[in-house]
Amino acid sequence: MPRLSEVLTALDALWPPERAESWDAVGTVCGDPDAEVDRVLFAVDPVGEIAEEAVRTGAQLLVTHHPLYLRGTTSVAATTAKGRLVHQLIKNGIALHVAHTNADTADPGVSDALAGALDLRVLRPLVPDAGDPEGRRGLGRVCELAHPLSAREFAALAARRLPATAQGIRLAGDPEAPVRTVAVSGGSGDSLFGAVAAAGVDAFLTADLRHHPASEFAADHAHRPLALLDAAHWATEWPWCELAAAQLDEISDRNGWGLRVHVSKTVTDPWTAHAASHGAAYEAAPDPAGAPN
Repeated sequence: MPRLSEVLTALDALWPPERAESWDAVGTVCGDPDAEVDRVLFAVDPVGEIAEEAVRTGAQLLVTHHPLYLRGTTSVAATTAKGRLVHQLIKNGIALHVAHTNADTADPGVSDALAGALDLRVLRPLVPDAGDPEGRRGLGRVCELAHPLSAREFAALAARRLPATAQGIRLAGDPEAPVRTVAVSGGSGDSLFGAVAAAGVDAFLTADLRHHPASEFAADHAHRPLALLDAAHWATEWPWCELAAAQLDEISDRNGWGLRVHVSKTVTDPWTAHAASHGAAYEAAPDPAGAPN
């Protein structure tokens, strides 16, 4: 069996920590470098349900996409959920390693996995990494469909191909507009609207789209309508877990490590139910008191 330090060296070669954004918190959170590893679990979120799954499956290493302490901490006391998670992992001999924005921009990375889940052909990065002379790394991906679909049909395809969540897929724009080229970005993507406009695509699929940025983007580009598809954050990043697990499997085979690599299918999206609005009892009327934005 390899030691944890050997496995982490391999993971850092896939997703070099120096390629993470300056605000990010990637790398190893806890774990003994000399401990032996024979089972690894990949997941999106380092939360209690995932730690329990790691214990049940006998994993010695948990790799997550999202950081545990993104903004740092001065305590890991078990009086908080994150502190309890650290205690549970250490007590059960489980290391925690994070690959976040360094996995977002990797080749292949989070958006490649998202494109693959949607059966899209990747053309290029949406925001290329200036440090990559081959032009393959970067944030998001510009892709194309094998056959044109309407925006409504593409939204339905995304709903079928991505993991099921309470939110599903929200669509902004003309549902019948033709879609052939698509920009995708796993996780929160409305900061990429400028790059999406410059790419000249027909649709943009991402997560966490907010009212004002989406509305303003649509108004600014009314001359060339572009469909916005808003999926659940967790659902757009989960395909990366399968990609990352396959990459580690290949490394394990090449080195004769015999690792057993698993992908968590536990849904850690925070939204648990969805009620479709009908609006039958609502009638628009002036509000003399005004309404908050």
